[in-house]
Amino acid sequence: MEKILFQCDYNEGAHPSILRRLAETNLEQTPGYGEDVYCAQAAEKIRLSCGDDSLAVHFLVGGTQTNLTVIDAALRPHQGVLCAETGHINVHETGAVEACGHKVLGLPSRDGKITAEDIRKACESHRDSDSFEHMVQPGMVYLSNPTELGTIYSAKELQKIYEVCSEYGVYLFLDGARLGYGLAAPDNDLTLPLIARYTDVFYIGGTKVGALFGEAVVIRNEALKKDFRYLIKQKGGMLAKGRLLGLQFDQLFTDGLYLELSSHAIRLAERIREAIDEKGWPYLVENRTNQIFPIVPDEALEKLGERFCYSYDHRVDETHSAVRFCTSWAAREENVEALCAAIREV
Repeated sequence: MEKILFQCDYNEGAHPSILRRLAETNLEQTPGYGEDVYCAQAAEKIRLSCGDDSLAVHFLVGGTQTNLTVIDAALRPHQGVLCAETGHINVHETGAVEACGHKVLGLPSRDGKITAEDIRKACESHRDSDSFEHMVQPGMVYLSNPTELGTIYSAKELQKIYEVCSEYGVYLFLDGARLGYGLAAPDNDLTLPLIARYTDVFYIGGTKVGALFGEAVVIRNEALKKDFRYLIKQKGGMLAKGRLLGLQFDQLFTDGLYLELSSHAIRLAERIREAIDEKGWPYLVENRTNQIFPIVPDEALEKLGERFCYSYDHRVDETHSAVRFCTSWAAREENVEALCAAIREV
């Protein structure tokens, strides 16, 4: 029996409407490198969704490429980037940021998030040190929303973080690889306009939310806008057939498709949580996004593993492990029901 996959949110290809538009426009002739009408249309729709027509929008292929390009564009050679110790750039990008010459400065975190006070302490510790010029200077703060543990920032938290970053002269960058799932979470109060207002730069993930591939970088800070296309090219991110990216985001931002797909994943994740709650299994970290982190008895995991794939996180004690079940924009109702039934039975 072929296993049902719940280990990530990019197992499937792309939403049928995107594939259809790619096929319909396949033989059209357009300028390359993102200078086409579809990229222009997508950028305008994103600016409209963010409520700010001054935003610069660029399209890249993947998350790691996007993170290293944005971070290297913002930092001087002696600067590094602050993030939660669980942050994607710190643990899941094979030193991509460090390969650009910038140290990732991990901060302790129990839930995947960092606070304005954490950032203040880190900046003041550097500033007040007698050996400050011998240490990497914080030049940027990196957040992801949702985080690697599926948690999200509130509007108040993001505003406070942005204010501290502004006070200490560091950029604030929000990784939105799974942004749609954060926006669709039932306990979320952030919006795209608020994110655009309280960050210097962020990106809207497509790869994990309905696109074949692609991330949309949104820049508000004028200093970061300058020469950004040069840096995309230098980092190998300027896709010759750039319209393939623009067209996908044009479709995702038509008639609310992006949020519709995200909401589908959230609705199904809530069903899985209900089954887990009925079993009385605790969570590594509680959240309401599409990533679910239960702490499961090893015997139950062994049985579940016969039919379902999940991501193993770590061993909690001699008989329990923390794992991740992840729903996606394309998760099937029947697959979720099968998992829920299996959880209730083990």
